[in-house]
Amino acid sequence: MADSVPVRCPTCRRENAFTPPTFPCACGAPLTMPVLRGGVPVEILHRTWQASWVEVRCDVCGRHDEWPAPESGCVCGTVVRVPVAPAPTPPPPNFPSPARPAAEAPPVAEPRRAVLRPAFRPVTIRTARDCVTAAQQYLKWLGYADVARAQERTAAGVDLRGTGVVAQVDPTTRATQLREIECVWLNGLNDSAIAVFFSLAGYARDARTRADELHIPLFVMDLTGTPQPVNDPADELIRYGAARP
Repeated sequence: MADSVPVRCPTCRRENAFTPPTFPCACGAPLTMPVLRGGVPVEILHRTWQASWVEVRCDVCGRHDEWPAPESGCVCGTVVRVPVAPAPTPPPPNFPSPARPAAEAPPVAEPRRAVLRPAFRPVTIRTARDCVTAAQQYLKWLGYADVARAQERTAAGVDLRGTGVVAQVDPTTRATQLREIECVWLNGLNDSAIAVFFSLAGYARDARTRADELHIPLFVMDLTGTPQPVNDPADELIRYGAARP
């Protein structure tokens, strides 16, 4: 799980904690955006396609790909683009020395097989319904293709159901409480499915601890609509998706 970094708003000078987003590389490894510590965030006044993407190198397989540029929103309404460390220039290929036959070159381990996925396209959050839509699209991106809104939100609070998954979304401005974590877990047991939780305001300490004990993936959502993993089970879900054992 990525550590948060301070990002200072250029408008109100407020310092906000920002957790760099993590995406799954084609090799299956989680790739966390390498936020440039001490970099100056740039306010987004208008969006362009080119500025919305950044090239990042995977430390595991060395692959260079373009990913959504990380953004951070401030309570004053300002949205900034957080700078990332530039991708290093790939080194020239290593050819075997003439004094050493090519057959003696050390074998290269094959990267872990993984399902190829395009970059996640976030859904901007303006309403509580947008939170549920963003969570639904994210679960589909992870491989739960048939996930849909529950026909009727019960007292237990299941918002999304699909084959092998149930999810609850908390769009309120208060931290998600312990009872809500345990309720979605019970719904997962009842459906023989993995239980996932998405929260807009984060989690109470005891709720977070209980989720870790029950191996429930927790995600926190920002107004850009890109869920960020909060615990190890969430990182595993990103890595393995619907095929997670």
